[in-house]
Amino acid sequence: METLANNFLGLEAEFSDYATARYAILPIPYDATTSYRPGARFGPSAVIAASEHLEMFDEELAGEFHGCGIATLEALAPNAAGPQAMHANVFEYASRVVQDGKVPIALGGEHGVTPALVRAVALKHEKLSVLQLDAHADLRDSYEGARYSHATAMRRVLEYADVLVPVGIRSYSAEEARFMRERGITPISARRCHTSADWVGAVVDRLTDNVYVTIDIDVFDPAYAPGTGTPEPGGLDWHQVTDLLRGVASERTIVGADVVEVMPVPGQSVTEFLAARLVYKLICYSEAGLPPF
Repeated sequence: METLANNFLGLEAEFSDYATARYAILPIPYDATTSYRPGARFGPSAVIAASEHLEMFDEELAGEFHGCGIATLEALAPNAAGPQAMHANVFEYASRVVQDGKVPIALGGEHGVTPALVRAVALKHEKLSVLQLDAHADLRDSYEGARYSHATAMRRVLEYADVLVPVGIRSYSAEEARFMRERGITPISARRCHTSADWVGAVVDRLTDNVYVTIDIDVFDPAYAPGTGTPEPGGLDWHQVTDLLRGVASERTIVGADVVEVMPVPGQSVTEFLAARLVYKLICYSEAGLPPF
């Protein structure tokens, strides 16, 4: 009797076994601190379901790359004790994967899960830089009384990472603007991505050898990814994002990643399908051994 695999890409056991896999997919269905439209908790399962309909053959790279092994873990249950308790749970969840020598790729859920993931990866990889693809700076020290929130994610990330490189940013507060000036953080704005020819190289030059990539799906223009809780106009398109990921994978080592803030929209699957393909693209680029641009 034929059965369907319930994992990222719908892989057979030969390619999804945790013991031999190079990558581990970590579903984290959590969105307790969401401040506008909730629903990102349903993102991980929707992305995995969409991924089962992707082609394994990458047309850009002319090859299949799932042979490296991609294991899908059971989803991490939300912790009702609060955001700080959830941070501890995510850290423990990811730390086991990192200690086992896997490259963790988390599926959110809200962006508030990222600091714990970066913290876990930083235990193994020194001089870690974080590439943030996002519409929002997420650099508040606290938001609505919480230090662990989707709006404070990158402020907490800076407690564990040496370098933060934000890309696609087009919405932040006066407080965040002051903090960026004080810390010498200069975002690569969405406008620069649209108007400059050298922005990919400028991003790569700022990164250390080991890179954690965090992708808030709202970095895309809402025309391409409408399924998110806080959409912002003027975002990036598919080729801009994938050109950047290809450039990073060509010249740096991606040691962990997440794709967060996917909020499925009833009746259409545009955003989760984009997110699923983006995760596989990141794996393909990492495995292809591409020459630099």
